[in-house]
Amino acid sequence: GAALRNLLELRGVTLGDLGASIVSSTVPQLEPEWVSMAARYLGHEMLEVGPGLRTGMAIRIDNPRELGADRLVNAVAAHARLGGPCVSVDFGTAVNYDVVSAEGEYVGGIIAPGVEISLDALTARGAKLPRIDLIPPRTAIGKGTVEAIRSGIVYGFAAQVDGIIRRIHDELGAAAPTIATGGLARHIVPFTETITEVDDLLTLAGLKLLFERNASA
Repeated sequence: GAALRNLLELRGVTLGDLGASIVSSTVPQLEPEWVSMAARYLGHEMLEVGPGLRTGMAIRIDNPRELGADRLVNAVAAHARLGGPCVSVDFGTAVNYDVVSAEGEYVGGIIAPGVEISLDALTARGAKLPRIDLIPPRTAIGKGTVEAIRSGIVYGFAAQVDGIIRRIHDELGAAAPTIATGGLARHIVPFTETITEVDDLLTLAGLKLLFERNASA
């Protein structure tokens, strides 16, 4: 409650201004804490992204309960923005690729190690390799260790994205517009060829859509 109050105060908002809320969490222990906080400090029941919530999207994977809440939220938002088929790419702890069919169904995705995880592993395993700031490389061929690492990360992930998206297109049998989100998207996307746009607020847009679909249910 205190953490939420402090964040809201930065925007000139108070707890009393909130009439409804929704939570999406990939950490199982945290979601009940947020729901409990809403009941205690906000005076309402917080919606949870998970089984039982109306999404407006059929989930066509082997075990729908395995699908991470954040991935579902991004897919819903991407489909609302782009129609189907479409792909969302979330540059977070992992790089999540989530695919929606032409019929508007969630049909699966791809999970790859994230940019920061890869950097951490590289510098942890290579004793002489320094940590770097993730800024655009000057050239593909690095003239020093820092530039070589920077080029490898930026161009390496950009090539990964393009390669995976093209494979997705092949399996779908059609090109699909692709939207990216996540903290590191803007470092990688300018060097890709297959991503249509970037939206830092894609997940929040998806949460808003899911809330609206359930509030009117």
